[in-house]
Amino acid sequence: MTQMPAEAIVQFDCHGTAVGKMRNELDIHMVQPSEEHFQMASDEGPFHGGDATAPPPLALFVGALTGCIMTQIRAFAKRLGVTLNDLQVDTRVQWNWKAVGRVYETAPRSFEIDVTIDSPDSIEKVLELVETAKKGCFLEQTLGVKNTIHHRIKTADGWLDA
Repeated sequence: MTQMPAEAIVQFDCHGTAVGKMRNELDIHMVQPSEEHFQMASDEGPFHGGDATAPPPLALFVGALTGCIMTQIRAFAKRLGVTLNDLQVDTRVQWNWKAVGRVYETAPRSFEIDVTIDSPDSIEKVLELVETAKKGCFLEQTLGVKNTIHHRIKTADGWLDA
């Protein structure tokens, strides 16, 4: 894509395969508006019986959130004419964890993103950049609204809502 479309649907598909004790091989495809392909893995440490051969899913999540806002700040700085001499982002995410019988339940508790920008431009321009980047960060926008996630399980007769 050489130019930004006025509107587009952005779609990623991921196929995960369980290998080893707790390792997951992830085959990720961007299918819209352009095509890209990535391979990653996740694993868990000894708490869940894994070998820690790859980052756990929560580390990938926090890293993706941090990378998303950083990418948008850098991309939009060029478009808004804001000079970035340096950019650093520190993200803290907390979840509540509660044992329920032999398993546990979780709930999000807090998402905190500290942005440090070294720029000769006015604080007003830097604040505008960060506000614009927040609106362009797919993950931040996803977290900011109530979402419905549909699960299905494959049966011999087809797909069943789970």
